[in-house]
Amino acid sequence: MGMIGRILGGPAATTALGQAATSVAEVFTPNATRKMQAAHDAYMAALEEHGAEFQYARDGVFDRFVSGLNRLPRPMLALGTLGLFVYAMADPASFTERMIGLNHVPEPLWWLLAAIVGFYFGAREAHYFRSRPQVVAAAPTALSVDTQDDNPALREWRLREDR
Repeated sequence: MGMIGRILGGPAATTALGQAATSVAEVFTPNATRKMQAAHDAYMAALEEHGAEFQYARDGVFDRFVSGLNRLPRPMLALGTLGLFVYAMADPASFTERMIGLNHVPEPLWWLLAAIVGFYFGAREAHYFRSRPQVVAAAPTALSVDTQDDNPALREWRLREDR
């Protein structure tokens, strides 16, 4: 056994000293293997949680009903507006009475209606704006100009500099 073995106290003491040095080193520099394993475990847990949300592909009756209701306001507003034109031509006197009745609706109620309709369509537009695929332009490539082959004088000058 050499001098270091006598100082440290044999193989068991050397192993304990090595483990202590590793533990001290991990205080200042994290163990890369453990860090990668922890990141992988967190990724797999998130992936499993995300997969659990979508394990049932079909929506229930209530979800389909609500989806159908969400699709109704725009067509009903469009068809209702066209229906008002037809109503005005079919029965002008009754249409005039209804419009006079609308004239008596207080202004704050009109503002409330405008806010509700505006927020509904604004939310739909924001949803489609957020869910559209993001198009990322490719980074411009730098033009590579090889001046060594294009310029004989420069090539000759570089050869002189190398000597």
